This record gives sequence, C-alpha cells and structure tokens, in this order.
Amino acid sequence: MENLVKFKCDIMWAQLAKVNDMSGKFQVNLCNLSDAAAKALEELGISTLNKEGMGNYITCKSNTPMKAFDTHGDEINELIGNGSKAKAVVKPYEWAYKNKKGISPSLVKLVITDLVEYASAGGSLDDDELL
Repeated sequence: MENLVKFKCDIMWAQLAKVNDMSGKFQVNLCNLSDAAAKALEELGISTLNKEGMGNYITCKSNTPMKAFDTHGDEINELIGNGSKAKAVVKPYEWAYKNKKGISPSLVKLVITDLVEYASAGGSLDDDELL
C-alpha cells in the first residue's frame, strides 16, 4: 500500500493549468490543514508550513497540469479561487537535484467540495461604484 494522506483543506493560489511565474511549475497551496493531517504528512517526510491566513499548509507542484474534480467526479474547468474548499489525496515523492535531495508532496487527487470561482482583482468600474 502506498503512503497516501487524505484530508480536507482550503485552496489558495491554484495554478493548475497555468505555470506559476516564480516556480516554473503548475502548483496549488492546500491550506488550513488539521493538526492530524499535518502530523500524517510530517510522518511521511513532507514538511508543512504555517502562515497567518493559511494555517498549516503545503504546496503541491507539478511539471504537468493538475486536474481538479467536483463531487460528482466531473473535471472542473473554471478557475479555482482562494477560499475554495476541497478534499485532497497526497503522497510523498523523493527527489534529488544538484546535490540537494528531499521529499515533496505529490497531488494524487483533488476534489473541490465548495468552489469559489476566481475573479480578477481588477473588478468592475461601474460608475455607481466609484468614490
């Protein structure tokens, strides 16, 4: 049996179909992990981080686009906004690069249970909204 961790999380900075400019990879932050989920990930060698507004979190990165599904198993094609709720399955993978090595999280499955569609920060400029 593979070492899989299943947990509930909040989604932040989902770039599942677009490469992140800084990392050069597709990526998503899985945030507000329970203490039990963080402990299970740490036991597999996956480091969790903690930041205000994100709680315990991990960043899953990939060289190929990642997929998200709704609760019916259909692929989600909308942009996933911050605050979306999800269930995730993650497994560890070992890597080595230029005399460095480590263990990072690999996203096995992502099911969005409460989608907050991404809206650009620009918003609208309707006259009735202007100060």
